[in-house]
Amino acid sequence: QVQLEESGGGSVQAGGSLKLSCVYGSESRGLCVAWFRQIPGKKREGVASWDEHGLTAYADSVRGRFTISKDTSADTLYLQMNSLQPEDTATYYCATTRTRCEIDEYRWFTNWGQGTQVTVAS
Repeated sequence: QVQLEESGGGSVQAGGSLKLSCVYGSESRGLCVAWFRQIPGKKREGVASWDEHGLTAYADSVRGRFTISKDTSADTLYLQMNSLQPEDTATYYCATTRTRCEIDEYRWFTNWGQGTQVTVAS
């Protein structure tokens, strides 16, 4: 398994911003890469994806507030999160898939990072 490494999590007040990073490495070049999040006891939720053609997709809950981007020279995926709300509090994960690039179903994604915690205070 290729190691994915997330960073950039932290604690912010509601309305604040954070930018997450995920180094996915050269072995994952050309794959679909995505961000998910999870609250303990709940199903892992897709947040945003960048497919192998450069097309992006977002969950309805974050569209217009979050932006996914990629630096191919650094093999790094980003998630800029603006207007954060307490309901965005979760552990955020980076993941890749060689099959279906659909964030509605986390089981398509077979390679995961360890996650980074985001906490938004009201």
